[in-house]
Amino acid sequence: MTSIRTILTALVMLAFSPAIASSQTTATPVEPTAGTWRTWILASGSQFRLPPPPDREATVEELKAARQQIAATLPEAMQRIAYWDSGAPGYRWNEIARDRFVGAGIRGFRDIALFNATIYDATVAAWDSKYAYGRPRPADLDASIKPVIATANSPSYPSEHAVVAGAAASLLAYLFPKEADIFAKLAEEAGQSRVLAGVHYPSDVKAGLALGQAVAAAAIEKAAKDGSQIEWKGTIPMGPGRWIGTNPLGPTMGSWNTWVLVRGNQFRPKPPPAYDSPQLAKDLAELREVKRTFEINRAVFRWAPTSFALVTPVVDQLVFDYRLDANPPRAARVYALAHIAAYDTAVAVFDAKYTYWAIRPNQLDPSLTTIIPVPNHPSYPGGHAAISMAVAEVLVHLFPRDAPILRARAQEIGDSRLWAGIHYRCDNEAGLALGRQVAELMIERAKVDGSP
Repeated sequence: MTSIRTILTALVMLAFSPAIASSQTTATPVEPTAGTWRTWILASGSQFRLPPPPDREATVEELKAARQQIAATLPEAMQRIAYWDSGAPGYRWNEIARDRFVGAGIRGFRDIALFNATIYDATVAAWDSKYAYGRPRPADLDASIKPVIATANSPSYPSEHAVVAGAAASLLAYLFPKEADIFAKLAEEAGQSRVLAGVHYPSDVKAGLALGQAVAAAAIEKAAKDGSQIEWKGTIPMGPGRWIGTNPLGPTMGSWNTWVLVRGNQFRPKPPPAYDSPQLAKDLAELREVKRTFEINRAVFRWAPTSFALVTPVVDQLVFDYRLDANPPRAARVYALAHIAAYDTAVAVFDAKYTYWAIRPNQLDPSLTTIIPVPNHPSYPGGHAAISMAVAEVLVHLFPRDAPILRARAQEIGDSRLWAGIHYRCDNEAGLALGRQVAELMIERAKVDGSP
């Protein structure tokens, strides 16, 4: 008589039948040269090359144990397998981390860039070891193993999901130490899900977690010397046309280490118009005349979150639209390029903000109404405009078919700050130009990073 557990397992598997139906390996190997791509933190993808995987005799023993685990898989485990199999290996980890980065405020720019650079480097390192050893997948050696998810056409050792899990969990533990145990448990679950799914050996997962942790350790060492730990000991300049406030946000950020910029002031924009100039009077008059329609207000509130929080959902969508979720190196590269561009642009923006200390519109004209809180830092240049345009141009390089919508979105994000009454047009124009300059530098690097 069929057990209840067997029936439930069959129903859960049926729910994921598209993945099961496509569980045969695809014809084209997944990025066999990705292990040679240029890295951000490691000297190269081979820096932490793993020792060889277990020999054939040991692998046979692993297969026996794996079969027993797969046979005992409960319906709840099937749901977790499906959870971790959604998207590229870094997709769920970005989802887990996103709110935490937003809660970190200005520092979140630095953290999310470091996070995705680490995931990218870990993925490149995984691909170096994969193609160095070419270990067959479990189902390739044992026909009785029937994977319940699609099996990628890449070598089995190490597990790419385990590598990313080890890297992501370790880096998150560094950034949010109070939750270290939670992240470690999630990493173990992510790796184990691949064994239960029938696409990896236990030794693939063990080696993968260790490799990811090694890459994260190198990232943490780099982060410890990036200048973000330096306390501000300056004073707020006083006088006409100067920003008014206390405890400004991010006054040292313009001096933090960058990834593609030589330093934060590399593209410093020219000074803003004087507070009593005809140009600023014109820009201020424009803000007074904004008619806040439903559509205008909707755009303001839609784009109100911290600008880096707007990046990940766009990247998620593009990765799925272009089906890069089945190509871990390519997907990790997109996340890294976009978030590093956002961070470097933010550093450049804050360098200029605290060079000029430009007064905010509502400080120059206290009668001006704003409909969202005014950030506690100087006005010029516009950060949302700069960062959204930098990311848009990098993504246009990667996904040229979507150029019109990406550029239009960046323009609207910048305009939304003007409609909200918190930026002058000159802030936005300087920000958009700055974003394009950083993007050009990032694109030049992307062209020579070894990715065909």
